[in-house]
Amino acid sequence: MNVGDKAAGFELPDQTGKVQKLSDYRGRWVVVYFYPKDDTPGCTKEACGFRDGMDDLNEAGVVVGISRDSVESHERFHTKYALNFPLLSDSEGKVLEAYGAWQQKSMFGKSYMGIKRMTYLVDPEGKVAKVYEKVKPAEHAKEILEDIRKLKS
Repeated sequence: MNVGDKAAGFELPDQTGKVQKLSDYRGRWVVVYFYPKDDTPGCTKEACGFRDGMDDLNEAGVVVGISRDSVESHERFHTKYALNFPLLSDSEGKVLEAYGAWQQKSMFGKSYMGIKRMTYLVDPEGKVAKVYEKVKPAEHAKEILEDIRKLKS
């Protein structure tokens, strides 16, 4: 998906098992961020960055994190770091594929399929306003907030 495209809809369970839909957030800015794995260093920095910036981000919109981890794994991660936004379980990887976050990766000379850390900013009408393909976990929440403020003005 590119800027200006309609964002792919989704219906995924959150860390409590409640199904969350992109359409539930119509009329608000939505940060849809994809991350490789619960409770790993980069993913924890990114999640805690969103958690710590949530007061400002809530004024602008909502945040949802998506990975292939189970609902149970998300619940442990969510509780351990007192996260204040939903983590969605895409165990089948269909939403990851729709958003282009399921990609060929390589480590130590081996190729494999995995989740690319990336984010989509979806505007209140449900269209992609910005795509973040290179994410610095510790700075990402601040970067998105600045972009939302620019796009809103």
